[in-house]
Amino acid sequence: MTATLHRTTCNRDCPDACSIVATVEDGRITKLAGDPEHPVTDGFLCYRTNHFLDRQYAPDRLTSPLVRDGDTFRAIPWDAALDLAAERLTTIRRESGAEAIFHYRSGGSLGLMLGVVDRFFDHFGPTTIKRGDICSGAGDAAQAADFGLEDSNDLFDLLNAKNIVLWGKNVYVSSPHTIPVLRQARANGTHLTLIDPVHHRTASMCDTVLQPRPASDFALAMAVAQILFREGWVDSNASTYCDHLDAFRALAFTRSVQAWCDDCEVTPAGALELARRFGPGKPTAILVGWGMGRRHNGAAIVRALDALGAISGNLGISGGGVSFYFKRRAPFDTSWQNRPDSAPRTVCEPMFGRDVLAAKDPPIRAVWITAGNPVAMLPDSNVTQEALRSREFVVVVDSFMTDTARCAHLVLPTNTLLEADDLVGAYGHHWIGVARPVVPPPVGVRSDLEIVQGLAERVGLADVVAGDARAWQQRMVATKLVPAGVTLDAIERGPLRNPFAPKVLFADRQFSTPSGRVQLVHDAPAPEAAGDSRFPMTLMALSTDKAQSSQWSKPLAGPLPVTVHPEAVPGIADGAVATLESALGTLTVRVRHDSEQRRDVALAPKGGHLSAGHCTNAITRAAVTDMGEGGALYDQRVRIVPIVPIV
Repeated sequence: MTATLHRTTCNRDCPDACSIVATVEDGRITKLAGDPEHPVTDGFLCYRTNHFLDRQYAPDRLTSPLVRDGDTFRAIPWDAALDLAAERLTTIRRESGAEAIFHYRSGGSLGLMLGVVDRFFDHFGPTTIKRGDICSGAGDAAQAADFGLEDSNDLFDLLNAKNIVLWGKNVYVSSPHTIPVLRQARANGTHLTLIDPVHHRTASMCDTVLQPRPASDFALAMAVAQILFREGWVDSNASTYCDHLDAFRALAFTRSVQAWCDDCEVTPAGALELARRFGPGKPTAILVGWGMGRRHNGAAIVRALDALGAISGNLGISGGGVSFYFKRRAPFDTSWQNRPDSAPRTVCEPMFGRDVLAAKDPPIRAVWITAGNPVAMLPDSNVTQEALRSREFVVVVDSFMTDTARCAHLVLPTNTLLEADDLVGAYGHHWIGVARPVVPPPVGVRSDLEIVQGLAERVGLADVVAGDARAWQQRMVATKLVPAGVTLDAIERGPLRNPFAPKVLFADRQFSTPSGRVQLVHDAPAPEAAGDSRFPMTLMALSTDKAQSSQWSKPLAGPLPVTVHPEAVPGIADGAVATLESALGTLTVRVRHDSEQRRDVALAPKGGHLSAGHCTNAITRAAVTDMGEGGALYDQRVRIVPIVPIV
């Protein structure tokens, strides 16, 4: 038995974009390991990828196109499947226009080759597409408003920080390859602060931990800002690179420090200590968790954190910065993809179900879903499910029979990350990589490129998406990277940092806004909705190390686990089965006690399957954030009640 090693890059929706070394024996992958030559992957993988072979070789993986036959599905040949798709889509386009077709693409894969699918639907129509972003819409919009772009200092520049503030970020789950950098920084004397209403493992590596009330981070930032102004810890040059400085100061002083702190339930002493980290303690870096934006005031929160970094002089310096995102597509030419401005209509992603149902003149008759499982991952899952089940023709491209695939008329099996041929950028660091097939896909499975090329041939658009994967990748690197001396061959040879990414962002204190200056937030966010005493806890469905969104290495067994402070559920024992209720519905859950949690939060794993009764989105209302049309996922109020036995 001969073992060979193959390198590829993980393309799933994770900031780390790990470089993987796979061991193949007799055509089967037997081991996955982190690439020791990659400076970020550094020889280890997260739990999810370490256990991906369970998913790669799962017995329920799809290996044939499936067509709906009543309440079940039956296998059909690829030619028949693509003939059916071509006939239904062209008929709907002829009768109602391309606007009646909705191409929904999400982040199940972040490989850039999926842009070819976008290109097809742009030329076939253009069709309806989504707008907003369920995960990061508010944060994206916030940093675009403040800085004109969103990017970060080099990941390893954290080693130059005196203080690092992890604001709403659990690196053990969301950014495991940042952990060695943080540990090294702390060993060098850097002070680590965690600010999060949820107690999690990241607290174990931090020197200071604050647990504010959920959604009150804007208030905490305003308390810190007022102290910075009051103590004279604002950068003396802030007025030269910040617009609205006086208005921001006025906003911070609309309430006393005590009042702001009462709102967020952090002591004034805690706010003062935090302010010291930004003022005399700089350079200070803020790592902003993506969950910060998933509230009704999510953009306001991120903008407040941007402002703290700006006025304290922590932008444009080594060891500073406000990091929400790394520009993963920046070095690649993606201009050939879809043209968002050409779309005749858009659907707000967090409002997917309601928008699809409400669409008129023409109604949305067909939905094609790429790299997504909206029934499980978008709020108000039952409405999303209803919207899909009531369409005339739904196509889902996936490797498994997901909650969304069960709503389809046609399910087309596609490859996994270990079979992908793609280019990948990261949104947690600046390294770029290639994904190369470690093994070929099972017989009957096709890549998204092959699927859309087969469809294009049938509708007269073969030339629009012609070319193999490598040809498209050459196109992506030709315009920017090749003139900079970076070829596709060079990226294939090993880890390569984006040559255009600065080590220190905004080092010249020039910003990509119209004025060239930071646009400080200066309006208070809309007030929170009045609380309902019937629902005393905030539901937070958090990322877990066991699943990548709804892609579980091993499915959850039994009732959905929900973690709460024991005093939040008097009379309900640890391990008891109970009912989790919101104004939208109920779930059967298993209660887990954790005295480190706040009494006003209920924690559940993100990405549970609706069909298994594990989907918290089934009881989470659809709502958008204050900017960017993100999902206000962490504002749902709930209660937990005991199950009363029937006598």
